[in-house]
Amino acid sequence: MTSAIDQVFDRLRGSGRCAFIPYLTGGFPDRATCVDILVALGNSGADIIEVGIPFSDPLADGPAIQWASRKALDNGMTVRGVFELVREARPRVAAPIVIMTYCNPLFAMGPAKFAAKAREAGVSGVIVPDLPVDEAEPWLDAASSHGLDTIFLAAPNTTLPRMREIVARTKGFLYYVSMTGVTGSSLTLTESLFQHISRIRSLSDIPVGVGFGVSSPEDARALAAVADAVIVGSEIIRRISAEKTTGSQVAAAARLAGSLNDALKNGGAGASPRATRQGVSFT
Repeated sequence: MTSAIDQVFDRLRGSGRCAFIPYLTGGFPDRATCVDILVALGNSGADIIEVGIPFSDPLADGPAIQWASRKALDNGMTVRGVFELVREARPRVAAPIVIMTYCNPLFAMGPAKFAAKAREAGVSGVIVPDLPVDEAEPWLDAASSHGLDTIFLAAPNTTLPRMREIVARTKGFLYYVSMTGVTGSSLTLTESLFQHISRIRSLSDIPVGVGFGVSSPEDARALAAVADAVIVGSEIIRRISAEKTTGSQVAAAARLAGSLNDALKNGGAGASPRATRQGVSFT
């Protein structure tokens, strides 16, 4: 059965457009406003929405998302709380929602229970940044039994054998980390980055989403030439954090999402990047 995430990429592939995936920490800046922002992101063109479960030791996250996680935790947000707010937003959001969590919250609840709760909330996929692909079987079994896509990460220093293993196990899309670092770092668009993304895409038909450091419509438009999706998180958090009222926070997130979506509509990937799937060596 084709998943909701697969359906998004199938639809966009037909139009040659790159997917827009915004990220928001669950419960940030507060629970009610978070729900409103999720709805606004969907209304502003998000194709898939990533919601992070706040965690006290977010090793892959930079200062902006760390701060958002701390604020959400201080406000009493929990794993169950994130599932509840996703369930509340779900009827008003057409885009599939994926959850980002670290291993500790997932295994503290238990893979089977976590997967069941996620599915009940209307979640379509789960990203676990610190879950090695060769240690993921208990989670993969639980996710599969509940119809959840598991989205693995790869980085510039991922070796070819490891990349092949990751590509074979990931569902929905592959999350490519554009740099060795944390979220929110400054992105440098280089020919090497573009070549590496193209080489990954030559390994299979699994869509490749690029995140970490993407902050502007110009970044998104450039990456759309080689990627299947562009993921933006820290800049959304920063825009929200700069505002003082609920209305202005929702509006700030919507404005940025709209500008990023417009950039991807006007600079989406067409036949050219898809042609790179064949005959490209991975070094």
